[in-house]
Amino acid sequence: MAKQRELYIGLMSGTSIDGIDTALVAFNSADDDGANDGAGNRCELVAEHLQPMPAELTAQLHQLCRPSNDEISALARIELPLAQAFALACQQLLAKTAYTASDITAIGSHGQTIRHHPEHGFTLQIGDANILAALTNIDTVADFRRKDMALGGQGAPLVPAFHQAVFQHPAINRAIVNIGGLANITYLPSLDQSKPVVGYDTGPGNTLLDAWFSAKNNSTKNYDEDGNWAKSGVIIQPLLNLLLQHPYFELTPPKSTGRELFNLAWLQPYLANSPHGNTYSDADVQRTLTRFTAVSIANEVNKLALDNNNNSNNLNNRTEVYICGGGAANPLLMADIAEVLPNYPVMTTAEIGIDPDWVEAIAFAWLAKQHVHKQPGNLPAVTGASRPAILGAFYPAD
Repeated sequence: MAKQRELYIGLMSGTSIDGIDTALVAFNSADDDGANDGAGNRCELVAEHLQPMPAELTAQLHQLCRPSNDEISALARIELPLAQAFALACQQLLAKTAYTASDITAIGSHGQTIRHHPEHGFTLQIGDANILAALTNIDTVADFRRKDMALGGQGAPLVPAFHQAVFQHPAINRAIVNIGGLANITYLPSLDQSKPVVGYDTGPGNTLLDAWFSAKNNSTKNYDEDGNWAKSGVIIQPLLNLLLQHPYFELTPPKSTGRELFNLAWLQPYLANSPHGNTYSDADVQRTLTRFTAVSIANEVNKLALDNNNNSNNLNNRTEVYICGGGAANPLLMADIAEVLPNYPVMTTAEIGIDPDWVEAIAFAWLAKQHVHKQPGNLPAVTGASRPAILGAFYPAD
């Protein structure tokens, strides 16, 4: 079958809500059913653009993510400017290239999550795709999560299907860990094992780190750059032990979570109940939260690797760990993950072909491609859905 090159745009606005990741991605249509060599080369990142989110819009979105009065009116004030920001991101991306809107098959827009309650079968991502399609003059696919939830799934995580398509290796087990606001893991058994892919949210990624930093620092940045502030503190082991006892970590997959659970209000009782908690500095708390993210990830890597290697304790070189997302840019967090996973090589996805900053945006371009080609975008073993499904709703530009 001859390969036909198609271009898609992937849009991702994450938990921090400080910018819109926008990726122009080329796919070969013949790859829909093709074999993967594990090198990340079933797609090509043609161009990328990070569109800063307007500060006022960021503040409004953070407020909308918290329960409050008259939320529908607040949503009404935000929907249009958010869709306009998404459209501007696409336009700025294309301005960096020789391509125009007519060259793009579709936009895959994640939208901005403001609620995710899988226990109630409910999730909501905003940023009206009708407006986005009209402003860009590009067909748009959005609302990817709710079809999976309609089939009894968690609606998350959705990226494992993409991870399988581009990262699964014939002979090497791989754990792909995406560290955004939350962290999720995809365990990819080698193809020669014929075992199912496993994936779920491990718990907090950057959300607690960013929230604590912002609350305790008067800074123009809303994150601890390079983990420098955390480096000035020490790990509060009693606090870390308490955090790791949270019931979420004992739940069996499928499972997903969000900042509805892991937030500063959730953290405060742990700080109050930690022995000698008032003797530690704010930087010590930041250092502990960094370690908390690392250990909660490492615990899941260990569980999955043991399950997929017949409970063998000899794990050296049997599973490779690849990090993507914003957490990959935090040297302290990366060092912590490597330290608590001494039996595994820990790298970023750059080592297997895709820049860690752009994996999620590319994933939503891929999900748009799957929708256009009427191919499933979910993995029921991951989300808990009753069957594979074509995800998303189609919003034509015409």
